[in-house]
Amino acid sequence: MDKQAAQEAEITAVEHAWAGAHRHLDLETLENILSDHYRQVQADGSVIGKQELLASYRSGLRKWEIAESDQHEIRILGDTALLIGRWKGKGENQGKKFDYSARFLAVYQLEAGQWKLISDISIPLDG
Repeated sequence: MDKQAAQEAEITAVEHAWAGAHRHLDLETLENILSDHYRQVQADGSVIGKQELLASYRSGLRKWEIAESDQHEIRILGDTALLIGRWKGKGENQGKKFDYSARFLAVYQLEAGQWKLISDISIPLDG
């Protein structure tokens, strides 16, 4: 396996761990995957950081039946990787049920030998 393919496999593994951590509300894994520089663009255009995102999971008001990503397209640019994919989520957030699919862009950066999520944004898909 060449370096590019090996890096793509590493990033895909981190992305799958990210989804699995959502399903199991594994806060330690979520925290380990997120860079300290993490920024997420929300659907309303606001921007939150790592601590705000983790606080939303610690509240206990979010439960996931489905959290998965697929259709990955990865572009590696040095120590930075762009991953475009599809996210599927189903569960409950603050007493409201959700069931959706979205196209997302996740930006990963190699930090101390590990791929860390530094930013993401998603756009809901119709139907």
